[in-house]
Amino acid sequence: MARRRWQPWKCLATVALLATGCTDPELPPDGPAPYDWKLPAGFPTPRVPEDNPMTEAKVQLGRSLFYDKRLSLNGTQSCGSCHEQARAFTDGRVHSVGSTGQTHRRNGQGLANVAYATSLTWANPALTTLESQALTPLFGTEPVELGNADQQEALLARLREDAALSARFAEAFPGEATPVSLATLTRALSSFERSIISGTAPYDRYLFGGDVQALSPAAKRGLELFLSERMECDHCHSGFNFQDATAHEATPEPILPYHNTGLYNEDGQGAFPATDPGLIELTGRAEDMGRFKAPSLRNVAITAPYMHDGSIATLSEVLDHYAAGGRARAMNGGAASPLQSPFVRGFTLTPAEKADVIAFLETLTDTEFLHDPRFADPAVVP
Repeated sequence: MARRRWQPWKCLATVALLATGCTDPELPPDGPAPYDWKLPAGFPTPRVPEDNPMTEAKVQLGRSLFYDKRLSLNGTQSCGSCHEQARAFTDGRVHSVGSTGQTHRRNGQGLANVAYATSLTWANPALTTLESQALTPLFGTEPVELGNADQQEALLARLREDAALSARFAEAFPGEATPVSLATLTRALSSFERSIISGTAPYDRYLFGGDVQALSPAAKRGLELFLSERMECDHCHSGFNFQDATAHEATPEPILPYHNTGLYNEDGQGAFPATDPGLIELTGRAEDMGRFKAPSLRNVAITAPYMHDGSIATLSEVLDHYAAGGRARAMNGGAASPLQSPFVRGFTLTPAEKADVIAFLETLTDTEFLHDPRFADPAVVP
């Protein structure tokens, strides 16, 4: 049997939180049944950490926990409070609001196809697994989300008090000396999040299902424009997931691209607002000013508002931003930011062409996904 590579995220992330040891248990041969992905046509198998293989028991436990308001210190919010299935797991707000009422500085991201994403936040290259990222909403203080900072044991105690829930942890994580732990909590949540896959939109029926009628003539024209050198959209929104920061089992080492789209240029040298300057905040590199991840365009028509700060309200306005070669360029007499991506250089669309591109983007809305009972709150849809 091949020796499995040790993955240190758990030790590194939890030492400061729990000061506990680090284990990497094997899944028992007679343990829970593997998870059946039921992947859409044309979709590859997602990457999964070696120490958290997908099982049906973990996914179902994670689904329950995702919608459990006991994950917030004051019992007012769950993960699902800011990631609503009907909105493709976004919240529809300009800025998300945490369990204590604190308004965040950024727009909430969707979770559709997050299993394939290499960048899990707008601008933090250190968080590359869902397991490590889950610690931020659970325990983060800037901003407060679920509000459990310094209250890890209280959180776990609340979960352990529920005998039925504890039994489900034991079923999903057989062999664990302490079934309800921070490690098992984040593993279960991550397993459910990996299962949230969207791939049955009209575009998918057209491309993978051979349904030539799935796209209207306008949408087909919009697709051609989207892929054209005139618009350059597919440089950052590429592949089956319409996202450059995408990885799966067959890809080499994942990449972590970030982009400056010319949204701001406060000083003529590319400065972004000091409240959120982007990747530079963590790297300190001048060239990282204003750089953020490019989100997937899956279900984009229902995930407004747009951009990292929710500052663009509609798809029509998003196209205006890129057509101008960056919103800041239009505000600075045509002077582009020296830091913005070379692919954001501006283009011209007629009103009819603009309508065609929007018609195409609307074909990425996966209605079946938005109502799929597998992803719904089990208290509402068993």
